[in-house]
Amino acid sequence: MTDALWYLGRGTGVMALVLLTISVALGVAARSGEPLGPLPRFAVTAVHRNSGLIASVLLVGHVVTLLLDPYAQLKLIDVLVPFLGTAEPFWLGLGTLGLDLLLAVVVTSLLRMRVGVRGWRAVHWVSYAAWPVSLLHTLGMGTDAATPWLLALSVLCFVAVAAAAVYRLTLRAEVSR
Repeated sequence: MTDALWYLGRGTGVMALVLLTISVALGVAARSGEPLGPLPRFAVTAVHRNSGLIASVLLVGHVVTLLLDPYAQLKLIDVLVPFLGTAEPFWLGLGTLGLDLLLAVVVTSLLRMRVGVRGWRAVHWVSYAAWPVSLLHTLGMGTDAATPWLLALSVLCFVAVAAAAVYRLTLRAEVSR
């Protein structure tokens, strides 16, 4: 059973990063107000929202399986308070920080009507910090951190978000001319 938990913990972490990347890239690009190719805005918004929610569920799976896995030796305090872990405290702390930031985004999104659009938007900006923190956690923590496939995937995630940012900034520059 230990191997199953270990593989599930790693797999859910990687897939959470991929889906979080999709959500952030679409959020950045769609915020420009311009359509993204032939896709209608409602479809882009739906993929943005759903990929973020599925990433959050996978992140919970990542944390829970590693808490249950005796090989990972993750403790509840490691998940709740950043940078207190005994094994690789910096990289683990980045993962905890990313979890905390993403939790703030999810909670305020679920309570959007109560916190108001202005409050929701202010907290939603936290996702701009949660994504790179999560990417750095991926690159610094765990047994797959230096493998070619995970490095290539991490570069692809970075390129996707960077391309979305360039797209948005380019459109903004064109509009201001």
